[in-house]
Amino acid sequence: MGPAWFSRRAVLLHLTALVVVPGCLALGWWQLHRALSGNTLSWAYTVEWPFFAAYGVYMWWRILHEQPTKPSQTSSGSALGQPLTSEPDRYEEAEDEELAAYNRYLAQLNATDEHKLR
Repeated sequence: MGPAWFSRRAVLLHLTALVVVPGCLALGWWQLHRALSGNTLSWAYTVEWPFFAAYGVYMWWRILHEQPTKPSQTSSGSALGQPLTSEPDRYEEAEDEELAAYNRYLAQLNATDEHKLR
C-alpha cells in the first residue's frame, strides 16, 4: 500500500465506498424479504441492488488506481494525441474572425451605452 491509498482523494473514495456498498447490499436484503413475502416486483430489485454494490466496488478500484493526467499547456490538440501543426486550422481562423467581429460589436454597443449615459 503506497501513499495513493491514503491521499485525501483516496480517503474520501474509501469513505464513499464504505457507505454505498453496504447500503446497496442492505437494500438488496430488504428487497429479498419483500419478495419472499409475496411482492413479485421485488425479485428484480433483489438482483439489482447487489449488482449496484458490485459496480460500486469496481468503480472504487478503478478510480483508486487511475493515473491522473496533467492537462497539456501547449494546445488542446496535443492533449488529444493529435500532432501540433504550425498552421492554424481553417476552423480556428473562422472562429477567430467571428470572435473578433463579435468583440467589435460589443465594443460598439458599450460605446453607445456610455454615450447615452452622459
